[in-house]
Amino acid sequence: MEMILPNDQSETLSLRFLGTGNAPGVPVHGCRCDICVKATFNTELRREPCSALLEINEYKILLDAGLPDLKQRFPDGTLHSILLTHYHPDHVQGLFPLRWGLGQVLPVYGPDDQEGCGDLFKNHGILDFIKLAPFQSFELAGLIVTPVPLLHSKRTLGYCFEHDSGKLAYLTDTVGLPQKTQSFLKQWKPDLMVLDCSFPPMDKAPKNHNDLNLALEAYTAIKPKKLLLTHIGHELDVWLNEHEGDLPDAVGIARDKDRYGMLPIKKPAEPYLIYQKANLSEAGL
Repeated sequence: MEMILPNDQSETLSLRFLGTGNAPGVPVHGCRCDICVKATFNTELRREPCSALLEINEYKILLDAGLPDLKQRFPDGTLHSILLTHYHPDHVQGLFPLRWGLGQVLPVYGPDDQEGCGDLFKNHGILDFIKLAPFQSFELAGLIVTPVPLLHSKRTLGYCFEHDSGKLAYLTDTVGLPQKTQSFLKQWKPDLMVLDCSFPPMDKAPKNHNDLNLALEAYTAIKPKKLLLTHIGHELDVWLNEHEGDLPDAVGIARDKDRYGMLPIKKPAEPYLIYQKANLSEAGL
């Protein structure tokens, strides 16, 4: 897709995928499937724990904290807030060393989960945990953020971000969508929807995470302009490799280090979705 560059000083909103894998990641330890064998040698095929970085100009918001090297990726002062979908280890494990930092206090927004994960709440260090309620919108760095409930084995929230340049929904981990969430999204009409999809099409309903059937059902019901699948397992990667070109045109597969941007452009009035790959390792991310 052609890249469109801003011609003024308008605020820009971008989403960088730092990790797009499910809990085992890709490659899976000990797996000899074609994808895992290739990913052992080809770093472009690897998938780290599901996580993303939302940037609005210089303000950086981390979506989930499962990457174990957060303190190396984000020196003091370069990360401004964290939004957690839930408190499973593969989404929060990077907080355990980060909390003992000596720098800025970091606000960490997340669901009202009394258990959390381990002793994060008891020994929070520089992390300031803030509990959110479903459908209670708040403002963050000029964005209107609306948490929406998801269906998972632990209390989980997805996030809807509204900005002059468009609407972005980030929805993981979930198996299907609660009716209230789906109804909200249909009315809200996201431009870009990022959705959990760990498995290829399955004969039986999956547990805790979408298969491709459920993901496409949500896409058909909500009708975003663009759907990106994340939280991907190696079984889905194998299926995708064998069924190239089988997905609808507006459905894409997120990969680690991909970047999607939304720029406010006056003509036409609707925002454009701009895609580019970025080498985040060179940028220290």
